[in-house]
Amino acid sequence: MKKGEKKWYKSPSTWATIIISILLVPVLLVNLFIIIQSKTNKDEIPSIFGYKPFIVLSGSMESDIHKGDLIITKKVKPENLEVDDIIAFRDAAGTVTTHRIIDIVEKNGKKSFITKGDNNSTQDRNLVALESVEGIYIGRVPGLGSMMDKLAEPTTIIILALGITMIFVIGFMISSKKQSELEKKEYLEFKLQKEKEEMLKKKRLKEKREKEELEKTQPKKRIDVIEEDDTEEEEIEKIKPMKTVEPQESIRESRVSRLERTQELEPRKRVTREVEEDLDDDDDEYLEYLLRKQEAKLAKLKQAKELREKRSREESSNIEDDID
Repeated sequence: MKKGEKKWYKSPSTWATIIISILLVPVLLVNLFIIIQSKTNKDEIPSIFGYKPFIVLSGSMESDIHKGDLIITKKVKPENLEVDDIIAFRDAAGTVTTHRIIDIVEKNGKKSFITKGDNNSTQDRNLVALESVEGIYIGRVPGLGSMMDKLAEPTTIIILALGITMIFVIGFMISSKKQSELEKKEYLEFKLQKEKEEMLKKKRLKEKREKEELEKTQPKKRIDVIEEDDTEEEEIEKIKPMKTVEPQESIRESRVSRLERTQELEPRKRVTREVEEDLDDDDDEYLEYLLRKQEAKLAKLKQAKELREKRSREESSNIEDDID
């Protein structure tokens, strides 16, 4: 059973239909059966498996049996009946009466019963022959006789049949309407869920495309940054050696600085020739100075390279975080 669907036994209309069916349908069937039997066998009282229902029309047997009750009698052998038994029998006019046996007599070799109503002051006028006995009283249903008497009328049967049919039709319509509303609600929920899934799918696809575009453009930016850093470092390297020269340097150091500046403007051969001409007897000291300066420059270049690598790693890490 789907979630949110109401169970059939929790519906009041279902229980109302079941109760009405249990009460009325058997009554209608019994009435129809009795009517059919009474029409086919007019000389016999209709029975159901040997049991005969009778409607009490008078209060002669009160207070045990009341007017309007439905009594049930069972077919038995009249010879086995005893005093104080309540029996249903036919009188001379053919009317069925239910009274108590107060005595048993034999006349001309035939057994008969003397009967009397509990609420009557005198006994019945006529004797009851054995063949007139319809059955012995076994029980009653209070008030049901009056209901069945009315239901026995053809008009009432038709009205009740139509009423039961209408109840079933209305119950079916209500149930169909509820089922239709439930199906509509389920469809709307399904449609909403599908729309959410489509939106989520589009969002993921869009994020994927943005990520791919970012991956395509990011390496180029990284290269541009590295190149800019390289340019800045080169400018710094060009400037730093000039700033590090102190005024207290010797004339030889000033001469070397001048030669280095000249080296940036003239061809290598010319610079080399001028350097060779300017060199004097202190070549060893000058060469040692150049060596120290070259080592300092290499150290600065190494430091700048490490700085660039560090910046590159940091930028790569930042790019990966942005992509994630």
